Amino acid sequence: MERAEEIVVRGIVQGVGFRPFVHRLALRHGLRGSVRNAGDRVAIHVAGAPGALDAFARALAQEAPPLARIAAIERRAAAPPEGAGFAIAASGAGEVSVGIVPDVATCPACLAEIADPAARRFRYAFTNCTDCGPRFSIVTGLPYDRPMTTMAGFALCPACRAENDDPADRRFHAQPIACPDCGPRLWLEHEGAEIACADPIAEAARRLTAGAILAVKGIGGFHLACDATGAEAVGLLRARKHRPAKPLAVMADLATAEALCVLDQAARAALEHPCAPIVLLPLRPDADLAQAVAPGQRQLGLMLPYAPLHHLLLAAVGRPLVMTSGNRSSEPQAFRDADARASLSGIADAFLMHDRPIARRLDDSVVRLAAGRARVMRRGRGLAPMPLALPEDFAGAPAVLALGAEVKSAFCLTHGCNALLSHHLGDLDEPATADAFAAALADYAAIFRHAPEAVAVDLHPGYRASRDGAALAHENGLPLLAVQHHHAHIAAAMAEAGWRRGQGPVIGIALDGLGLGDDGTLWGAEILACDYRAMTRLARLAPIPLAGGDAAARAPFRVLLAHLDAALGRAAVDAHPRLAPLFAGRPVATLRAMMDKGLNAPPASSAGRLFDAMACLLGLAPEHLSFEGEAALGLEAAASGHDAAPYPFALRHGTGPDGAALAELDPGPLWRAALADLDAGRAPGAIAAGFHFGLAAAFADLAADLAQARGLGTVALSGGVAQNAILLEAMARRLAARGLTVLLPAEAPANDGGLALGQAAVAAARLMAGAGEG
Repeated sequence: MERAEEIVVRGIVQGVGFRPFVHRLALRHGLRGSVRNAGDRVAIHVAGAPGALDAFARALAQEAPPLARIAAIERRAAAPPEGAGFAIAASGAGEVSVGIVPDVATCPACLAEIADPAARRFRYAFTNCTDCGPRFSIVTGLPYDRPMTTMAGFALCPACRAENDDPADRRFHAQPIACPDCGPRLWLEHEGAEIACADPIAEAARRLTAGAILAVKGIGGFHLACDATGAEAVGLLRARKHRPAKPLAVMADLATAEALCVLDQAARAALEHPCAPIVLLPLRPDADLAQAVAPGQRQLGLMLPYAPLHHLLLAAVGRPLVMTSGNRSSEPQAFRDADARASLSGIADAFLMHDRPIARRLDDSVVRLAAGRARVMRRGRGLAPMPLALPEDFAGAPAVLALGAEVKSAFCLTHGCNALLSHHLGDLDEPATADAFAAALADYAAIFRHAPEAVAVDLHPGYRASRDGAALAHENGLPLLAVQHHHAHIAAAMAEAGWRRGQGPVIGIALDGLGLGDDGTLWGAEILACDYRAMTRLARLAPIPLAGGDAAARAPFRVLLAHLDAALGRAAVDAHPRLAPLFAGRPVATLRAMMDKGLNAPPASSAGRLFDAMACLLGLAPEHLSFEGEAALGLEAAASGHDAAPYPFALRHGTGPDGAALAELDPGPLWRAALADLDAGRAPGAIAAGFHFGLAAAFADLAADLAQARGLGTVALSGGVAQNAILLEAMARRLAARGLTVLLPAEAPANDGGLALGQAAVAAARLMAGAGEG
């Protein structure tokens, strides 16, 4: 007896070979019918024996393609389909909330093919199949079919068409497929003119080994490449790009990676993940690498080749390549040909180009290994737009658009339990980045057909994202919800961990640069008690005045002066034989006058500035920082490998500016102990380690005491400073030793790149509560 059903599969089912998989599965079980894309789901109309149908439905979940992520399978009775056999039908429209997979690194089968002289795609730089290749970077709309990608202009040749139409072929309905006869082509150019050469990759490799800098068009944008072993080439790249100190990413094959970095099983797994991120890894002391690639660092940002072009280029060069974002300093990465030619012509000596358009800019993702797993620091190519799941009791939540913060900007679209955190977009104080942010917002809204019912922004009204969000809410008559910066950080960690609204509050430790507090002051090292709807500030780092405001974030000596004045007194600072030369020639009297009068010297409880100050004391920070986190990176590098007793903090109990009880961690004892050790000749690395462990102990112990006093068993840790692996692991160990459950960000960045996720969760929870849903 035959039974017919309509089976709907929801989740990540676009661009992962799901329809071909369903086709093969149906034939295996002797079923007839059809399968088609329908927006964010796959619709299957199928008929057959009841037992076969049940087995088919089980196999949908158990044997799904590796890149698929099934959220739900719904079955209902249906009229029998017409005809015999099983077909892949034309895609239909549907409401889209999620459904496109990220770009996927080249699979082993395609790698073997481009290495096989007998294969049709031997050395073809655009080889891909159902299991790998470009996805989000080429999508122009949904449903995910070739006409809705940037491959629309490349008509399939008969051989590729036969593969595309053959259910037994691994390229069956793989939308980006092509070959040398019908697909994109590669060329080398200089000053807009094509360079005549038999093999562009071989010629590019020859130039790279000779010390040239090349702009290489990739998957999500252009890279600037040079020989990573050549000191002159790396120095030239830094000079031309105006990037004096920020570490550069390196691309290498696995064998070379093992020679450059210490790789354990977790590191190898992170490198070889299909998202192919940049992974921060311990650098071997004897690594054959130009020192200027990662000056003063013990970590290297390393990635494996993830496109056939990269594999071919690295094989031809035979050495690791610097592969950094193709942009001028502070500008977004170039991804359109004309923009790249205009912006990179003064940096690159030649351009390795291709004619497959890139639909959207996608910087490489960055992860680091800490506390037992890979943790995302920058979400980009290979990770976006993979959705994150909000806890189950957010089902039915209104659609929220959350706009993040000013730096490391990213936005988040939510609908019910689906949260779509955008790729990294950059710092919005740069006009070009602000334009890119607006374009990406429009792009996501169109692609994912997201109609927000509310807008969430940071509490700081001066942020560009906050201003844009307020304007958007006003224009569309939507509720605008402002979320305090550190509350959003903790809420993001809670949401990612699956912490439900009904589970109540957690203790949150937010260690960050700066964010506006709900009392109007600047926060940055806080202990909070918070659920999604609200938070209470329980403790902070003792604030110090930031002389010059934003200037203090770029000049660490200003922050060091404020901390030492508070810890020792001004007379002792001026008389100290080590400190007097450190501040000689600097406007100390002017800065102190500013702090006394409160003139452009706002008080701030910032963990980030505390790191800057200690790095300055130990000679690990430049006069002026050239990038955010430069001093903190130097301090972490110095502390790496050292064991030290934690420096002490003093605990004070008092009240905050709003009159509420507020405990305060005073770093005065830390500064006095560090100076004593420095005077005694202790190594800066050991002092840096004592600083890390002291900060971890002070905040973890106080958070544990506060959790116990409130009867809470869970602590969430987040904020940009929490990306420091030494600090994160020390705090997690100490909290776990007190019997606490610790929530740590992993899929969403702990820095401001994950802030929009927390904003969206807070806004959704408040809206649900306001609607009487708890």
